[in-house]
Amino acid sequence: MADPDVDELGDRTLRWERVPDLPPLARGDRDEEQAVVPPGRGFWRTVALGAGELLVTAGVVLLLFVVYEVYVTDLLTAQRQDELSEELREEWESAPAPSPGEGRGSITRVELGDAFAVLRIPRLGEDYTRVVLEGTEEKQLSQGPGHYVDSAMPGEDGNLALAGHRVGKGSPFLELDAMQPGDPIVVETADSWFVYRVLGDKATGDVDADPSGIPGMHVVSPSAVEVVAPTPNAAGAAPSGAYLTLTTCHPRYSARQRLIVHARLDGGALSKAEYPDGPDALYENR
Repeated sequence: MADPDVDELGDRTLRWERVPDLPPLARGDRDEEQAVVPPGRGFWRTVALGAGELLVTAGVVLLLFVVYEVYVTDLLTAQRQDELSEELREEWESAPAPSPGEGRGSITRVELGDAFAVLRIPRLGEDYTRVVLEGTEEKQLSQGPGHYVDSAMPGEDGNLALAGHRVGKGSPFLELDAMQPGDPIVVETADSWFVYRVLGDKATGDVDADPSGIPGMHVVSPSAVEVVAPTPNAAGAAPSGAYLTLTTCHPRYSARQRLIVHARLDGGALSKAEYPDGPDALYENR
């Protein structure tokens, strides 16, 4: 049989090796081939790449901002709270100690931005303590819970109203929605303890069952300033008791609404001279 890879002249070069090379394209032909690009494609490709890079950069910046607001500010505020606590303790210890059974009297005036009390909420943790400052501007709230100017002071008739951030800046009221009727909220001052209890029916957990008609917890719009009135939710009415109100943003990560907790003073002031370790209410919910 004849070898298909041998031609008549006896050339044993493989057939595919005998395929002639194609002549190279002339320079003009190559330029013409490369130049065949749909009109406008280069411009829009550049625009798309630029927009993509811009979106990626914006996403990274936004992510860093969220990390800062949620986590970094918590650390900074925690450090500031430690400083405020140390300063306040030193201030209290430098004042003359009251005799057992007598106090220094109620707080009458606090300068804007000054720390004057410590808030303790056992439901939010056995080590939950927050130094309270006078004022509810961001300058104060970035350091801790703030006291609404002109609202009642601890132990007074009226409404001791406090505001705090829900998320970030220490997140003092992050889990405020966990509060239940009867839960104690303890306020410590230079010489006294004051125990407030969340309104509602402790047996059933119904926050709307208090005889006063004041709910233990509810959600309102930011414009509902009556929640911090001397008698909560009764703007213009005279004080009907000694109340405490906590306000924060709702839901988490949003300022669209406000979460409100109302409590009533349970008994009178407890002298720190008689209760140096705090009232029994501090050890509930543990």
